[in-house]
Amino acid sequence: MTASAPDARAALLAGLGCYVLWGLSPLIYQPMGVAGADAFEIMGHRAVWGLLWATVLVLWARQSDQVKAAFADRRTLGWLILSTGLIALNWGLFVWAVNNGHTLETSLGYYLNPLFNMALGAWLFRERISRAGLVAIALAATGVALQAVALGRLPIISLTLAVSFAAYGVIRKRVRADAQAGLFVECLIMAPFGLAWLIWLHSQGAGVFFDSPNAAFWLAMAGPVTVGPLVLFSWAARRLPLTTIGFLQFVAPTISFVIGVSQGEEFTWLRGVSFGFIWLGAAVFLWAAWRRARLARKALESQAEPV
Repeated sequence: MTASAPDARAALLAGLGCYVLWGLSPLIYQPMGVAGADAFEIMGHRAVWGLLWATVLVLWARQSDQVKAAFADRRTLGWLILSTGLIALNWGLFVWAVNNGHTLETSLGYYLNPLFNMALGAWLFRERISRAGLVAIALAATGVALQAVALGRLPIISLTLAVSFAAYGVIRKRVRADAQAGLFVECLIMAPFGLAWLIWLHSQGAGVFFDSPNAAFWLAMAGPVTVGPLVLFSWAARRLPLTTIGFLQFVAPTISFVIGVSQGEEFTWLRGVSFGFIWLGAAVFLWAAWRRARLARKALESQAEPV
């Protein structure tokens, strides 16, 4: 079924809004750090406030039955426990990185993510990689190697973010639960640990939530900044072609890249060349996706023609 023009525009705006919010998220987490919260305290608030917002989302989407089914099925619950560990690692590393002058490395990680998805698809699901895909992966690998030379070390932050999120995507693909229900279960698993950590932190006089209205405001924002983009994404993904989603996913790391450069992170000529290879790999990836979609559309049109 083809979406109407107004619905298509609304879906495009929702998808774009999702990736813009993800790209701007460093500007939400950095004030939390300025207020005195470290990555562990921010993650505690992200788990607790995320659960509250995820609860509202599940009730609004009427997916409580899916949540019950997830807990009733040991296999599904096991996958969600594993995905929770991966997304907690991803979130925690991202929060630490943007508060410690590594926003450019987070940008590199999320540029690499779709290329890692392609490689994992070939490895785990025996999906065929086209020549363009191999070229894109080779260009990205060159970019990572140059980034390692520029930094004097492997870009561990970038690689960990890319691998953890790609693995998270693979696991969530296997789980029989929609995005909202799955996120609720993940937040529910994380929330007791987050709440326990926050209680202990404040008992030691180290928590900053009650220090000022400013600190409380920014830490409470961890909830909507976690759940809000997912609402937009899940709504848009059901209404947009995968090719469009493929193009939009590069919006977030581009915004993060601009934030990192504008905040004065070190950006040498060699680092610029490394990003150039990554961008070229992304361009090849997008061109291949557009070409596949164009050929598929032509095939459908030819089949629809009267004989």
